[in-house]
Amino acid sequence: MIINTFSYLWSTTAIDAMSELTQNGYNAFEVPISSPHCWPVELSDSERAESLATLNKNDAKIRSLNAGGYDINLASPAASMRQKSIEHIASVIDLAVAWDVPEVVISPGTRRPMISPSLGNVHGWMHESLEELIPLAKRAGKRLLFENTPYCFAPTIEELADIVDTVNDDALKIVYDVANAAYIGEDPVSGLRSHHGSIALMHISDTGTETWGHDPIGTGVIDWNGLGKAVHDTIGVENVVLEIIREEDTLEVFAKAMRDLKEEGWDIGQ
Repeated sequence: MIINTFSYLWSTTAIDAMSELTQNGYNAFEVPISSPHCWPVELSDSERAESLATLNKNDAKIRSLNAGGYDINLASPAASMRQKSIEHIASVIDLAVAWDVPEVVISPGTRRPMISPSLGNVHGWMHESLEELIPLAKRAGKRLLFENTPYCFAPTIEELADIVDTVNDDALKIVYDVANAAYIGEDPVSGLRSHHGSIALMHISDTGTETWGHDPIGTGVIDWNGLGKAVHDTIGVENVVLEIIREEDTLEVFAKAMRDLKEEGWDIGQ
């Protein structure tokens, strides 16, 4: 299973976080792109090479870099802001090349909640951005993954799958976040089974429906037994990212999550 280093966002760098995690038996990671944890323009070529050497020494791999969606907007009405967002994602793709990371997680974009632009316009702006980003990713040998987030203009798996189907290019798939899905009232088990052909990765954590969280297994509304069966039947546990976010006792939280998943019938190995 892949481990997201989000819990270390403010306490240490991504490389140091992964070094600690590898010492505790984990060797596959997703890294959120956020300063000072990991920010491409702050990493020199020599630092990138040293970081890759550290990963290789620890027999660790990064599966995905999560470019984020709060500070950027591929669907902005302003062309200059869309371009800034593309430039940021391009810098993440460059880091993915340096670190041999196959996938980059991105957001389709956001829409003003009051006096919103039409969905037709928003989709048009996003597709204009993708016309530049997808060839860039393909030249680098990378794949882009749209994430379903409650604050984006296409928060449901059905909406994201429609975008992926429209683009119709293997360079664009989905990372399905089950906590995000459950928080907006979507059934993650049904979502995975119905749209697994468009899903390359899945983020797992628990959540309630009143408060949005990325919480420990069994503390929210997720059907973990049913989800485990759906994962087994579709994308496989090797494409699942544990994204519980806890700054305190992080290692124990992760270890308990593995035990809890096994108790729910998940086959996650040792």
